[in-house]
Amino acid sequence: MSTSIENERFVKAALAASEDCIKIVGLDGALLFMSEGGQRVMDVDDFQAIKGCSWPSFWPEESQHDIAVGLEEARAGRSHRFTGYANTAKGRTRYWDVKISPIFAEDGTVENILSVSRDITKTKEFEEQQLLLRQELSHRIKNILTLVQAAANQTLKPGDDIMTAKSALIARLQSLGRAHEILLKTDHHLATLQAIVEAAFDGHAGSRFSIEGPQVALSPKCGLALALTFHELVTNAVKYGALSNESGHVAVAWTTRCDGGRELLELSWIEKDGPIVAVPKHSGFGTKMINRALSGYIDGDADLQFEEGGLRFRMIASLVALSRLPAKA
Repeated sequence: MSTSIENERFVKAALAASEDCIKIVGLDGALLFMSEGGQRVMDVDDFQAIKGCSWPSFWPEESQHDIAVGLEEARAGRSHRFTGYANTAKGRTRYWDVKISPIFAEDGTVENILSVSRDITKTKEFEEQQLLLRQELSHRIKNILTLVQAAANQTLKPGDDIMTAKSALIARLQSLGRAHEILLKTDHHLATLQAIVEAAFDGHAGSRFSIEGPQVALSPKCGLALALTFHELVTNAVKYGALSNESGHVAVAWTTRCDGGRELLELSWIEKDGPIVAVPKHSGFGTKMINRALSGYIDGDADLQFEEGGLRFRMIASLVALSRLPAKA
């Protein structure tokens, strides 16, 4: 068997095995050849049906400049490289790394053009995921720092007992930490309202509370805000409310409904059989956050009612606002 035949078989086998789309294009941009492996990755069932077609016509408008530059560079004897999206013959959108090079004749002139396209869709998707994760991390850190600053400003006041204030601040930061762990363990950055409420009761009250409601997804921003809200409610219940005696009980329940095309969540926190409740003379951090700040997070209303039979908390929130992730930068 001659060396030329062996070389031909080797080249044919290599082109068939390669996952790159290897093409020969005429100087006018006409498609002359496509490797067997290239036909496979491009979903081409019959190359003869597209042979002679304009190669640039297979690319979208946004890549036409790169194609034109690449062909011009190759005609001048130079190589060009670019990346871009293009569909396969069956309409699958893929992201390609493309190198365009000249093919020289024996006399040194350029007779054809070589194009090698590599499918790097998975790499591109990974890069986009990493970008989203970095953006999400940035948003999450900003949200945490905002809540930490608010908690510190309201907790560490001039004239207050430093040890008491320190203990309260640490407890609030621990609550944020628990919520952050929940957010990190969930897929797609969405925790659930059930998990946030359960975490607030963790270590308190035994079975003296009930939680009932459908699954509701929470974005990191709302998850952290609600974690701090329920931490304040539980802390207040343990110190002064239904969980401060032996017989009190807390019921947390929520439902969803549609109001004029707007999807809403309606939540209630009801304390029963605790000590007689009196309206506090001064608003603490929890009261201020719930009455003033929480409504902005949930695109709704939130209020505390210090009824004699027990504290009540009511919240009406937009389901869209509760689960909305940060927009892409």
